[in-house]
Amino acid sequence: MAKFKIIVGDPETGKSQSLEVEGARAVPLIGRKLGEVVDGSVVGMGGLKLQITGGSDKDGFPMRPNIHGGVRASVVLSEGVGFHPPREGERRRKTLRGNVITEEIVQINMKILEKPKKVEKPEKIEEPEKPKKPEKAEKKKAKEKTKKKPEKAPRKKGGTTTEETA
Repeated sequence: MAKFKIIVGDPETGKSQSLEVEGARAVPLIGRKLGEVVDGSVVGMGGLKLQITGGSDKDGFPMRPNIHGGVRASVVLSEGVGFHPPREGERRRKTLRGNVITEEIVQINMKILEKPKKVEKPEKIEEPEKPKKPEKAEKKKAKEKTKKKPEKAPRKKGGTTTEETA
């Protein structure tokens, strides 16, 4: 039976969550393509809409959306998923996995498209704040004026103090 490690990312918060799905719970994902939207209940996150964004197979080869089927193929790439050229214009032959989820896929990446709508509770009516007594504020200001920070003597460069130079 299939066993998938599912990484669900939340674009709003930037955080991700890792889940493991196997057996009968993994079967609804087999045959799905990259870019498809699935219900969150398939992976145990009810109420969410999830989009399949990528994945990799048992040997670590990434899935690429423009390779059709669940096959592994060697393709000449100039950029994109599976190859980031160190020099401009460079092309290389790379082995990649197709865009369909099969039993050979180990990791599936998904992102949250829709969260469940929260029922808004009516806000409580707040009572207006009582004005503070002006006496306390005036006393604080008076205390701050009387307190002065001690002045520091200016330091000279070279590590000598004013006493040593005198």
